[in-house]
Amino acid sequence: MDIKWHDTDPETGERRYLCAERFAHEWSFKYRLSRRGYWTKCLEPTREMWVHILEMMERRYWRRDGIEEADIKQIQTFIKEIDAREAYRNLPD
Repeated sequence: MDIKWHDTDPETGERRYLCAERFAHEWSFKYRLSRRGYWTKCLEPTREMWVHILEMMERRYWRRDGIEEADIKQIQTFIKEIDAREAYRNLPD
């Protein structure tokens, strides 16, 4: 399964094209800076990326595009883990 979208690169402020791929229940992310450029792999996903993927999957789930409820729960778990790490980092000393 591939989910593609575009956003703004936080380093340059320019548009970048993103792709999240799921194969054998493992996710990988890649990006490119031009529409027809080469994909650069090993992009570390942010919380915003996971939220975007969750929203896309929820839309596709209801249309029965091969998204299972377990897939949606997996993404929700990833988001909860990120939130827990952020809460732990923000604890007072």
